[in-house]
Amino acid sequence: MSKAISHFRTITKHRHCVLRHCIKAGIPFQGLRHDLSKYSPTEFIPGAKYYAGTRSPNEVEREDKGYSAAWLHHKGRNRHHYEYWQDYNPKTKRMEPVEMPIKYVKEMFCDRVAASKIYQGKNYTEAHPLQYFQNAKSRILIHPNTAELLEILLIMLKEKGETETFKYLKKLK
Repeated sequence: MSKAISHFRTITKHRHCVLRHCIKAGIPFQGLRHDLSKYSPTEFIPGAKYYAGTRSPNEVEREDKGYSAAWLHHKGRNRHHYEYWQDYNPKTKRMEPVEMPIKYVKEMFCDRVAASKIYQGKNYTEAHPLQYFQNAKSRILIHPNTAELLEILLIMLKEKGETETFKYLKKLK
């Protein structure tokens, strides 16, 4: 099967999983719009070219070119990525994280769980999304309140499971 077809199947499977999660989290319209930019030529063509099946094509593109043009496009258009929520602070004259609105933190949670399920396959456990976040936490530029909420949700997933976590998410405002 061609890499383009495999990539299409993977991103579509991921979107459908995120949609199911977003419905459970009470944000169905965000689930419908989730990651539509991945079907644009700017993201889809590199995604197909660098498709690996077990990890993000953006990682492979980054290894090849030193950056990922597809990722730069993606993060600038999708508010469920904490990288979208970074802005220039006129006081410090630096890029700094901005606290994410709750509805995008919810979508980010749904996205992370779905990505773990897709990439881990039968090896997925409800502990994996937390482990992935904790491994990266010290290296990422994310607002402390956003990081704290995401970690609380990921711990809840690990300790109480999907049913309880999505019930909590649906009530979270």
